[in-house]
Amino acid sequence: MTERPYHHGNLRSALLEQAERTVRERGVQAVSLRELARDAGVSHGAPRRHFPDRQALLDALAETGFARMGTELRAAVDAAGQDFIPRLQALAAAYVRFATEDAALLELMWASKHGNPAGPLGTAADQAFSVLLDVIEQGQAEGALEAGEPERVGLVLFATVQGIASLLTAGMMRPEQLEPVLDDALTRFLRGSRAAA
Repeated sequence: MTERPYHHGNLRSALLEQAERTVRERGVQAVSLRELARDAGVSHGAPRRHFPDRQALLDALAETGFARMGTELRAAVDAAGQDFIPRLQALAAAYVRFATEDAALLELMWASKHGNPAGPLGTAADQAFSVLLDVIEQGQAEGALEAGEPERVGLVLFATVQGIASLLTAGMMRPEQLEPVLDDALTRFLRGSRAAA
């Protein structure tokens, strides 16, 4: 049996990409440093240069997940123009898309953030959700949303949108129901959060 090479061009990225594929296809429980090393064609000890253990790999995967989610949310909001309501709709739709296409990764992201709220993982999560806060603050500044703590208003919006994504992922809602349900939810959110006249 030939010894597997220890070096790899960009092993850290390759391991994270393969780990994400594994999570998407077989779930978090199937992620193994040894199996990832085999798939990358390196020795079983090579991944430990980047990730001392499996949890470190999972935390790094969660961090990259938050970074990608933040990028996708920002791109959707920026593409929607300058008006508040289209930006809010784009944000909600982009989050639901991410949450349903990468449900297992999202579950890992939340679990990792809960277990390790500080450090790079917490920073990546905060940056992703800064997009939501920016949109909430815009709505407040324009009088479309009640004044107050943007985090609290954002949490209500997030809970609503996450709930819709969870229903879709669990098969409790048909894909063709998504757009009308999301529209109804945002209409009710805006009505309930509107600044008093």
